[in-house]
Amino acid sequence: MTAQPAHEGPVPFLVPPEKNLRAIRVALLPEYHPDFDRQFRQVMADATETLDLSLITDFIEHWWRLARLCGDPARHRSAMDKAARLERGEHVPTLSRAETMARLGL
Repeated sequence: MTAQPAHEGPVPFLVPPEKNLRAIRVALLPEYHPDFDRQFRQVMADATETLDLSLITDFIEHWWRLARLCGDPARHRSAMDKAARLERGEHVPTLSRAETMARLGL
């Protein structure tokens, strides 16, 4: 299952993926798959070695949250691009609080 808009409107409300490994990986954008796969193998090895299952639940929680953000790929990629530009010290245009509230219909 992938995240889909629950209704139409100015701000899409997305149905989150199920909280299991397969659904999370499907909901992730393809560029995240290599990191997901690598970290999954590592966390499984670590959990096997330490007998600490919290490593797996922490992994699932982290990637599930990211998968939720990937529900709107265009917005997610735009946000990631803006974050990268800010990290490089570039100017990123912003909206005033009033403009943001108006866009959200609040």
